[in-house]
Amino acid sequence: MVKHIESQRRNLNIDADAYTIAVTYAGAKGISIGAAVSELLRRAEHVPEPPSPFLKTDEYGLLVKTKGGRQVITSEMAKKLSEEDDIE
Repeated sequence: MVKHIESQRRNLNIDADAYTIAVTYAGAKGISIGAAVSELLRRAEHVPEPPSPFLKTDEYGLLVKTKGGRQVITSEMAKKLSEEDDIE
């Protein structure tokens, strides 16, 4: 069971781009940066992550790294990606 601790002061080192997102979000919602970070983290917790070929959940519900997971890139896939890069 996770114990929730009501507002306590914490230090958090985050990347500059993540800080910018938090500041922008906080400003748009009229809330503190700390409240924005908390809200964004809670929202992200409920968004499923895309499946990774390198990770799986074992029978105990634990996330484990797999040995396989290599994806074959076809020439058609490479051409499509190359064409998409030319558009930008």
